[in-house]
Amino acid sequence: MESSAIADVLGATRAVLFDFDGPICDVFAGQPAHDVARHLAATLANCDRSLGDKAYGTEDPMEVLRLAPQGGEAALRRVEDELIKAEVSAVRSAGLPVSGAVAALEAAHTSGRKVAIVSNNSAACVRTFLLLHGLQHLVDAVVGRAPYQPEAMKPAPDSLLRASSELAVPLRDCTLIGDSVTDVEAARVTGGRSVGFANKAGKERALATAGADVVVTTMLAVADALAHLRNRPDVTDRGR
Repeated sequence: MESSAIADVLGATRAVLFDFDGPICDVFAGQPAHDVARHLAATLANCDRSLGDKAYGTEDPMEVLRLAPQGGEAALRRVEDELIKAEVSAVRSAGLPVSGAVAALEAAHTSGRKVAIVSNNSAACVRTFLLLHGLQHLVDAVVGRAPYQPEAMKPAPDSLLRASSELAVPLRDCTLIGDSVTDVEAARVTGGRSVGFANKAGKERALATAGADVVVTTMLAVADALAHLRNRPDVTDRGR
């Protein structure tokens, strides 16, 4: 049932948009996210002590970044700059791509579909990882976090809109593969499709409830579905 559903979704897709942290890379596998979050909280505390104290309450670096604008432009810029450096450092020690990720990227590329990475992580972080593992040739566009604009991160649709523009593919013909509810929400806002990647226990129900068109538990399911679509050019040739 799952294989049939994902084949239907991807068969109607001209561009595959991959979230980065989860489907492609475990960004903070080598440098734990809570350590990065504490460093960012300390950075924020140097600008605004009370806001920094609040930031110490989260173990998610992205949540610290979302708090930073409350401390003013200078605080936002310092936290953003520190997060970019931490992300680039983290992916260098993150290890190999997620199981099945390379196969999924290769299958999307060879199927004739456009491929983009659409991430709340920085573009520098994504590009560093792709280059490190020799994957850059499989990706047509990298759309990372808009600098100093945390409000534009998913679930906001901004990054998907940018990817659609760079790929010259309407969002109705795009499918986002992501492991979080915010990915699914962003895709729904744009009218595009989404494949939920339940890489941890308990995610399947949350992703399905959020509105994912199909939920998979391995990136190999994405790779297999795309591999079987190589001889179906009817969708990918539209509008070319």
